[in-house]
Amino acid sequence: MRTIASRMSVMSGEGALSVFARAKELEAQGRPIIHLELGEPDFHAGPSVIESAAKALREGKDRYCAVIGVPALRDEIAAYLARTRKIKVSAANIVIAPGCKAALFFAMMALLEPGDEVLYPDPGFPGYPSITLGLGAVPVPFELASRNNFQPDLSEVAAKITRRTRMIILNSPGNPTGTVYTDGVQAGLAELAVKHDLWVLSDEIYARIIYGGEYLSMLRYPGMAERALIIDGFSKSFAMTGWRLGYTVCPPEVTPALAMMAVNTYTCVAEFTQYAAIDALKDREGSTLQMVAEFARRRELFVRDLNGIAGFRCQAPEGAFYAWVDIRSTGMSAEEICRILLDDAGVAAIPGAAFGPSGRDFVRFSFASSVANLREAAERMAKVSVAWQGTLASK
Repeated sequence: MRTIASRMSVMSGEGALSVFARAKELEAQGRPIIHLELGEPDFHAGPSVIESAAKALREGKDRYCAVIGVPALRDEIAAYLARTRKIKVSAANIVIAPGCKAALFFAMMALLEPGDEVLYPDPGFPGYPSITLGLGAVPVPFELASRNNFQPDLSEVAAKITRRTRMIILNSPGNPTGTVYTDGVQAGLAELAVKHDLWVLSDEIYARIIYGGEYLSMLRYPGMAERALIIDGFSKSFAMTGWRLGYTVCPPEVTPALAMMAVNTYTCVAEFTQYAAIDALKDREGSTLQMVAEFARRRELFVRDLNGIAGFRCQAPEGAFYAWVDIRSTGMSAEEICRILLDDAGVAAIPGAAFGPSGRDFVRFSFASSVANLREAAERMAKVSVAWQGTLASK
């Protein structure tokens, strides 16, 4: 009998996409929905980026190209990381991929054996445990708890390292909590990785979207150059979600493995988009800074409005563009809250358990939407909060 590979039964989808599908169904029925479920900036690439793509097409840059990426783009990424993160990397060890998910998947596939244990943040991006399971490895969560300001607990991480631990995945700023790991926490994690000879997969896709202070990449810590891989791309910081451009910065011995992955899968990333990405990195128009400034304004307004809704408690995120709302005081489950918000208020949000068991008492909202939409969403949510205010009054 023909069967689907067993690995598919252990992999999972994304809660955001499931909620988005339901929200689109309601829209098709004529319901006005405010979409706060997807992590997609409501901006677009700047005019010069669009023109660079068009120019590349006019010049015939629509052919097969270098497997790990055109040299000019890899050179520009190295310069960009030196400029914005103060890290020195070799362009020879930068591999371009068709999106960060592909970069993440291929890095894990290149480094993990079946049975290896992978430490990852909970709550966190759903792809971390899903890909781990699909590769036959074992996901081991470490909690990002509100009592610890959603920072990794070094003692917990250390206690979960065993002889089978092969990799630790880090994500700062983090999805869904918006946490930026402190210098002390990152230094401690780096020390643990060196002590136990672990690979470090540092998902830095939100590195440019922070609301104060200097961003510290994991590659700035001792011992990381030979064991840390950075996953980054253009979807968040440059609002180029549909362009599907990501990259991995890796130790020299990993580059050939990622090149082999590319040869056996996507061959190369579209040449003309890579030339446009060079222009995006230079950001002559200041598009990224303008976008982050607008996110900072929305963050302040939306967090204030959320904290004005009965039973909601929200700590202002330090990075990314997500509001992580504690709903325990409502007396309802996050799933029920999200159902009421979508069905009765027309506001799409994600129940926190979609990001792991530690998120079960939270709801994630994306504030990558206009101020007008965010204000309207808050007003709608305040109106339907009567559904749980009776529970609050009885306590």
